[in-house]
Amino acid sequence: MGDGRTLSALVVDDSPAMRRQLGHALQRAFGCAAAEAADGAEAWKKLAAGRFDILLTDINMPVMDGLKLVALVRQAGAHREVPIVVITTEGAEADRARAMALGASAYLTKPVQSQQVVDAVRRLLGPATG
Repeated sequence: MGDGRTLSALVVDDSPAMRRQLGHALQRAFGCAAAEAADGAEAWKKLAAGRFDILLTDINMPVMDGLKLVALVRQAGAHREVPIVVITTEGAEADRARAMALGASAYLTKPVQSQQVVDAVRRLLGPATG
């Protein structure tokens, strides 16, 4: 984001409280606007219509889960390179391995602290985040 553009994030979780928490954390840390989606299908529509620098998603959601979303993003042209942070209650190593194999860039287990999320985003986006 060295071009002076504001960081753009998409936060996908079926919990409005979780979306708010993550959105606020990103706004405080990076001054970015976070778009929200309640499930993978809604997120997929927003991805089709816009540009995002990073995607944060839960796994367990109605309509389309986070793993399906990760797989779709990695197969589709425009957002193939966008870092994806999976934030979920699924703490099992098999779940982490599956998410990473599908193309997740980072995997955080709930309950998650805002600072953990900010650190993961900063690590994935590098110097561009300041």
